[in-house]
Amino acid sequence: MGNRGMEELIPLVNRLQDALNNVGQSCRLYLPQIAVVGGQSAGKSSVLENFVGRDFLPRGSGIVTRRPLVLQLLNANTEYGEFLHCKGKKFTDFDEICKEIEADTRRLTGSNKAISPLPINLRIYSPHVLNLTLVDLPGITKVPVGDQPADIEYQIRDMIMQYICKENCLILAVTPANTDLANSDALKLAKDVDPQGLRTVGVITKLDLMDEGTDAREILENRLLPLRRGYIGVVNRSQKDIDGKKDIQAALEAEKRFFISHPAYKHMAKRMGTPYLQRTLNQQLTNHIRDTLPNFRSHLQSQLLALNKEAEEYRQHSPNDASRRTRTMLQLVQRLAVDFEKLIEGSGDKVDTVHLSGGARINRIFHERFPYELVKIESDERKMRQEINYAIRNTHGVRTGLFTPDMAFEAIVKKQISSIKGPCMKCIDMVGQELITTVYQCINKLSSFPRLRDETERIVTTEIREQENKCRQQVLLLVDIQVAYINTNHEDFIGFTNSQQVSNQCNKKTFAGMAGNQVIRKGWLTIHNIGIMKGRARDYWFILSAETLSWFKDDVEKEKKYMLPLDNLMLRDVERGFMSSKFVFAIFNTESRNVYKDYKCLELACNSQEELDSWKASLLRAGVYPEKVDGQGNGTPDNFSDPQLERQVETISNLVDSYMNIIYKTVRDLMPKTIMHLMINSVKEFISSELLAQLYALGECSALMDESPEQQQHRVEVLHKHAALKEALTVIGEISTSTCTTPLPPPVDSSWIQPTSAPTNSVSAGKPGMRGHAPPVPRLPHTGPNHSSDSFHLHLGQHNRAPTSVPRRPPPAIPNVK
Repeated sequence: MGNRGMEELIPLVNRLQDALNNVGQSCRLYLPQIAVVGGQSAGKSSVLENFVGRDFLPRGSGIVTRRPLVLQLLNANTEYGEFLHCKGKKFTDFDEICKEIEADTRRLTGSNKAISPLPINLRIYSPHVLNLTLVDLPGITKVPVGDQPADIEYQIRDMIMQYICKENCLILAVTPANTDLANSDALKLAKDVDPQGLRTVGVITKLDLMDEGTDAREILENRLLPLRRGYIGVVNRSQKDIDGKKDIQAALEAEKRFFISHPAYKHMAKRMGTPYLQRTLNQQLTNHIRDTLPNFRSHLQSQLLALNKEAEEYRQHSPNDASRRTRTMLQLVQRLAVDFEKLIEGSGDKVDTVHLSGGARINRIFHERFPYELVKIESDERKMRQEINYAIRNTHGVRTGLFTPDMAFEAIVKKQISSIKGPCMKCIDMVGQELITTVYQCINKLSSFPRLRDETERIVTTEIREQENKCRQQVLLLVDIQVAYINTNHEDFIGFTNSQQVSNQCNKKTFAGMAGNQVIRKGWLTIHNIGIMKGRARDYWFILSAETLSWFKDDVEKEKKYMLPLDNLMLRDVERGFMSSKFVFAIFNTESRNVYKDYKCLELACNSQEELDSWKASLLRAGVYPEKVDGQGNGTPDNFSDPQLERQVETISNLVDSYMNIIYKTVRDLMPKTIMHLMINSVKEFISSELLAQLYALGECSALMDESPEQQQHRVEVLHKHAALKEALTVIGEISTSTCTTPLPPPVDSSWIQPTSAPTNSVSAGKPGMRGHAPPVPRLPHTGPNHSSDSFHLHLGQHNRAPTSVPRRPPPAIPNVK
């Protein structure tokens, strides 16, 4: 007897499958598949033909099945077949189905016995079948023929593994009764992927061809060489019957008479034969559907809930409604303003945990990149002293001065202040580029309306450039204001009285603003040059403080490797190697002393340019300045012959350092404020209050809201998917899961099945190889609307379970032919 309720369950499941074909891959009902596995001429194709009751599979000697055949049997009132690659064409002549299988096989593999893992998908509707999905796989062969490769055995085994390794694939291990069952290749492969025998059914064919006086009774009773699910015996048509066109229905009657009349099998005749095998497989299908439906219903309900809001919006969508277009544009612009402000202010709903973006990158420019650029423009001590020397002497002219001239001090200071314009302009450029990048990031959400996106991008970018120019003018004005009047009365200026008592190093530490040995930065760095000498670079955990640079074995900070004082240290850039992915800088001693052991410099490497710039800025805060490449000096050395001139140069040098520290402090404070006011806040205000007006001023509001073809397609797909989900849930509500259940048989000792092992070959004799994971299940390419497997192919395999790990053999070596 079959399942009670099966007559109602299967048609409903077919309706459900048809509904889900419109939903997508995430909503497929994954039905179990039944893979037919066995050696050549084991009777696999005959078993399938008995299921259908028709001759439709190719016949011949050697390897005939050269591509997997995914056969879907569906109970219907009429009898016909359909191929996936010939969708829409009904084959009522089963001889034509056989010819089409042969023709499609030749199209892909040629006519000389080659094989391919790409399946042929055939659906057969018939009133004589139960609803099943079976896969006819090539027979296991040992010796290549024709143009088959030397590793044909392993290719076929891998092809079989692609299917049987799935947890919900029932394995029909077909073995002829007139061969040694203990050496069955089909059972050995099944044992590899199903060691507990939970999904392996043994099928014994050719029982009528056993030698006289022998039978398979003990095997079919599962007493000899037992399997957990046991064996089912079938009797197929002989080659003579096939050649004589013996009717399959007559063959099934003959099979029934054979089991009833045979003395060894008549007591179990009801559990033998093709009809019983078909009902057994159908039972597995029903049990799987029953077990899957509760979770599947929850999955569909969650997807429907997620789509409800979007589908409701699209359902009310009127493409030609002008008022609706205007309202949509207003909402999009308002959302753009909110998104832009969130990215700048750092209050976004979704925080990027991988990269800096928006306001965080601008903050980094203000407090890391800009201070570093300021320090880079400082002249080195030697060059500045020469300029002061020339300024003093040019100020006195032909006379010998008795006092330190103010004019020389002002000339040097004004030149130093003017040089600030370069870093300030660069800072504005970087902030402007970050603003444009942030705008692009927000405007991407308008991609459904291409013209609106393009016009918005153009208008906002133009506004950013205009505000950028205003900011440039304002910053240049601020620098010119500083040049216009040198305030020597400033409270932080040391004045002439104290100038000779202040050292340059103290000024630098004052500029760095560090109190005590404060920790400035921690992080991983690679010691580049030392690692190369020892064979490989190593990563260490570095701690930078106001006075030292220390590194540890790891970030636990227990095993300190070294502590390097920062006195007299400078840094310089190091060019990246041709094959290097690291960004490198070097630390060296200005007095040519060793920095670390016997090394004159320490090359440290980072993983990105941003990390490199950040470390440079941190070292700058600690008073470690970049090397001046143009500081080689020209003219006479500063060993002045006039002691009075030397004292004047020293005095003015200290005064310049003191005053420039005031300027640098002022500029570092004013630049972020100026940019924030004139650029960032102005752009935010423009987007929130003026952008919409400028879009209206274009006079093309209706055209701006024209949807892209992709958006139109997306809307149709969402509505279609929403309707399909509702229909699928309605169908599930009609399904009764009160089907009878066949309990799983108890475990048996199947140790008699020896696991597969690689045979020896001429190259690696006696060295069995291991096979890796089976390759993924082959899928048909999507070549157009007539080749869409979504509405045809019942997706096989269980979507929420990983495939079993299976061994894989290495291909045998191809012998050299002389």
